[in-house]
Amino acid sequence: MIARVAALPREVRQYLLVTGNYWGFTLTDGALRMLVVLYFHQLGYSALEVALLFLFYEFFGVVTNLVGGWLGARLGLNRTMNLGLGLQIVALAMLLVPTVWLTVPWVMAAQALSGIAKDLNKMSAKSAIKTLVPAGDEGHTALYRWVALLTGSKNALKGVGFFLGGLLLTLIGFQGAILAMALMLVGVLGLSLARLDADLGRAKAKPKFREILSKSRAINILSAARMFLFGARDVWFVVALPVFLATQFGWDHWRVGGFLALWVIGYGAVQALAPRITGRHSGRSAAILWAAGLAALPALIALGLQVQGLEWLPHVVLLGGLLLFGAVFAVNSSLHSFLIVKLARADGVSLDVGFYYMANAMGRLIGTLLSGWLYMTGGLSATLWVSSAMLVATVAISLALPREASPHIPSGLPGSGTG
Repeated sequence: MIARVAALPREVRQYLLVTGNYWGFTLTDGALRMLVVLYFHQLGYSALEVALLFLFYEFFGVVTNLVGGWLGARLGLNRTMNLGLGLQIVALAMLLVPTVWLTVPWVMAAQALSGIAKDLNKMSAKSAIKTLVPAGDEGHTALYRWVALLTGSKNALKGVGFFLGGLLLTLIGFQGAILAMALMLVGVLGLSLARLDADLGRAKAKPKFREILSKSRAINILSAARMFLFGARDVWFVVALPVFLATQFGWDHWRVGGFLALWVIGYGAVQALAPRITGRHSGRSAAILWAAGLAALPALIALGLQVQGLEWLPHVVLLGGLLLFGAVFAVNSSLHSFLIVKLARADGVSLDVGFYYMANAMGRLIGTLLSGWLYMTGGLSATLWVSSAMLVATVAISLALPREASPHIPSGLPGSGTG
């Protein structure tokens, strides 16, 4: 097996290392989220206090992507990726203290470190792909498939991590689970330090700090569209949906968590398959059409929930609509992830990717905050209507993307599916 890996082209070996690194981190990230929710709920923390534990995790995503992109261009993506792994190990170690020390501020600080670590790792992994696809193929199927596989597998593993967190908590307790994950990441970090190329993604000219803001009109437009796209998901998915399932459908915490974990796994699987679903169409027109189709779904779900007289209808409308929304959203997400890597500059790619994922994090933060407020004031239907409006904004912004011819699909490239 080792001999087969060693015989692969350098770019493929590096891609496998980056992907494995990202997988290891993502598995612990999903497990840690579930561990924190379940364990601190058992300790008697209120729902609001548990939610506050993740506030800095989301907030620092905005800052980290901006600064992390600049660091990646100056120092190399291997260093920012390894820094992310190291910070996650520190964040896990902070939770190994005695239970009486696990106050809200302490755990919030640990989650803040974990949020910084997550976005450093993600930005590095997404940026690295641009440097590994052979020159001249950035607009072709190989890049699209590599990005889709990385993104989709990450989200599927995050769902697996939700299950893993609950399982580890049951089998070996909170501190045993945290220690096991920390030791696993130490092994991943050791492999990454030994095998990742030292100059991966480092810009030839050292970018100045003021260059963290993108000067590319196309990337600014795509980033704005991404912000509304992810805000439209989280405005009803993060707070409103779990609360609605628990209060209106009477589901317990395990049923809600299990269903959402399965949803995330399925979402990731569709992301990985997006190149097969969209075929040759992976540019501006595809992004607009898929976003337009997605915009109709939350509005249709909201209308279906308002129909009276059929007791079973809300379950079918909401759960069926959620599954369809997840599938169409996954294709949108993969198209966007491909377009940012495709449009990013070759030298200093992490600057553009970091700016773009800053907008992604901002959308998630806005969506999360709106989700709670809108649900309290107008119920689930209000969050769905706002979601649809945000997706209409995504379509309108995407219309300003530069027009490009459909990419030619060559044969014999890694990931091209030929042969």
